[in-house]
Amino acid sequence: MSSFHTTRARSARVGAAVAAAGLLTALVTAGPAAATPDPGDLSPGNGNQHSASPVDGRELAPGEIPGQDEIVHSANIKPLANIPSADPAVINSDLAFQGRYAYAGNYNGFTIYDIANPKAPKTVTQVLCPGGQNDVSVYGDLLFLSTDSSRSDDSCNSVSQPATEKSSWEGIKIFDIKDKKNPKYIKSVETNCGSHTHTLVPGGRDIYLYVASYSPNEAFPDCKPPHDGISVVKVPKKAPTQAAVVAFPILFPDGGNPGAPTNPGVSKTTGCHDITVLPSKNLAAGACMGDGILFDISKPEQPRVIDRVQDNVNFAFWHSATFNERADKVVFTDELGGGGGPTCNEATGPHRGADGIYDITGSGDQRKLAFRSYFKIPRHQADTENCVAHNGSLIPVGGGRDIMVQAWYQGGVSVWEFTDSAQPKEIGYFERGPLTTDKLGLGGSWSAYYYNGHIYSNDIAKGLDVLRLDDWRTASARRVWLDRLNVQSQPEYH
Repeated sequence: MSSFHTTRARSARVGAAVAAAGLLTALVTAGPAAATPDPGDLSPGNGNQHSASPVDGRELAPGEIPGQDEIVHSANIKPLANIPSADPAVINSDLAFQGRYAYAGNYNGFTIYDIANPKAPKTVTQVLCPGGQNDVSVYGDLLFLSTDSSRSDDSCNSVSQPATEKSSWEGIKIFDIKDKKNPKYIKSVETNCGSHTHTLVPGGRDIYLYVASYSPNEAFPDCKPPHDGISVVKVPKKAPTQAAVVAFPILFPDGGNPGAPTNPGVSKTTGCHDITVLPSKNLAAGACMGDGILFDISKPEQPRVIDRVQDNVNFAFWHSATFNERADKVVFTDELGGGGGPTCNEATGPHRGADGIYDITGSGDQRKLAFRSYFKIPRHQADTENCVAHNGSLIPVGGGRDIMVQAWYQGGVSVWEFTDSAQPKEIGYFERGPLTTDKLGLGGSWSAYYYNGHIYSNDIAKGLDVLRLDDWRTASARRVWLDRLNVQSQPEYH
């Protein structure tokens, strides 16, 4: 297999400061518009030098926008540590966890952190293997990486190449991570339209990956329309180098949401952006551009749609999904503006670029998704800050309470409760002030997840943040200890 590069950390922290790395050249309109993919073609905005030392910060006054790069947070959240980005010009993406390690994707590869001491995390390895978004998941000694940018080949030395070229490659890369300091690239699997995200479905002898991708084009030899389903990759546990695509189930036989002009401001469904599975219930929820779906995965190679919903008033782009612990609710996110727009402001309002909370009613094949309310952070952001609902996870409090933590790009990290589906509310937050004050900058928390007592956030421009949450409503979660967390493969916590 073609070579790749590994850089080992020379100290406990990566000391590179966040420097100027390019600004967006135009504002993304905050009005209804067909959403674009996550901002892989954009560069992180510049900001002030950020210290690796924790900063106490302060609480916000009502209606206040913090100063440039200023850290603010609610009284129940304390920032513990930050490891700045090794390369501030590269976008940081998703996170996965296993044991004492956190795995952080970025558009140049991935980084492995030792988080045994959350107050002093250490960089173990940096792997150079370019290709957006490089979303990551782990299982045993295997790490899976998504490539959704057209590359010259499947190696880690590849360069960008137009998708109109038949020889171009996109898909899944598989690494052996038994030796955390020296991961080995062992297999690639090409998938139609690439792999924007993937979801790991654990099984008996095999692991399955549900590969989500979208935006086909007649000019792309390996990504022609219609693209109305997902790729299913089968990975034999004892022979991972035999991984291969085994199915392409059609989820939208009618083509899905037609988008504009039928539904102005709504993305046409040409695949899925993200899928969350709940293996203990044989359920999955798909966020698929113009549609939200609930499906049965009792036969992993043949996922079957149970119900499908649309929101052609307030949702532009169905981005991701999260079940509650009882599996009677799903939170869908709307990535209005594709992650590059300033949509957390008064002009956009509280119902767009938000979460949609749905109850799951009925049973068996009669289950339905019933809309209950929207949730959006109540803290308005500056018009120079990209901000919209993004990746989050449950905080496993149990007892019938529903609380999750969520990334909002430059809106920061929000902890919010949706026990009452109709009346969600924020109960904690952490954020930094605008990266830039003169032009729209790209930055903020891409993913914010709760794992074994702490919140971990992968900030596009600022690197890895570790936060401690101290709140009576979430105290019970500290008794839940996991040996692995891929957030899109939701565990049974209790």
